[in-house]
Amino acid sequence: MNLVLERPYRKNLTSYGLIYMGGEEREISIKDLSLTGVLAEVKCDQVNSRDVKDIFNMLSASTTIDLYLPEMRLAGEAEVVRVDMLSDHMSLALEFRNISYDVDNQLYKRKVHRKNMKAPGKILLNGEYREFTTVNVSVDGLMVNLVEAIDVKAGEVTVFEFDQLGLDGEIKVIWAERTADTGTLLGLQYVHMEKTAIKGIPRFAR
Repeated sequence: MNLVLERPYRKNLTSYGLIYMGGEEREISIKDLSLTGVLAEVKCDQVNSRDVKDIFNMLSASTTIDLYLPEMRLAGEAEVVRVDMLSDHMSLALEFRNISYDVDNQLYKRKVHRKNMKAPGKILLNGEYREFTTVNVSVDGLMVNLVEAIDVKAGEVTVFEFDQLGLDGEIKVIWAERTADTGTLLGLQYVHMEKTAIKGIPRFAR
């Protein structure tokens, strides 16, 4: 008996999106979609010969890129599994790796993209530096988790350090809530920073 293993069903469609690759956001056209990934095109007017070299150098180090498909309310990370350079566009086969679908439509309402990232940092609260772990990061601020219960008021301005992205400076507490495991979750907004210069974090602004 012959077994035929078929790839997941792919639906042809015309849509658009954004990728963050080579330190830049680039518009993409979506040509087909499946449960596991998408086939996307980047127009050649967005990609010059230097860009192509930079892109291939970047992909040799890491094939994971950030992806945002606003019409489908999908955002997260995808792996580049194939790149084809054609006469008028670059074709990318992308496989979903860490994708969120927001059924409450919050992705659609947010002004900028939030990248899921788990990394350590420090924040000064109640006269003492406290260690935190990020939940997500954007060009506007951070969501962080502290393992201890801390009384913090919304509107408080303090200082922080986040080495993974080379960030430090003043930050404002937008909201605070206790977690089920007696920790504290904080929504933080940068105060004195050049937000658009945060390397490695796409804006994906609507």
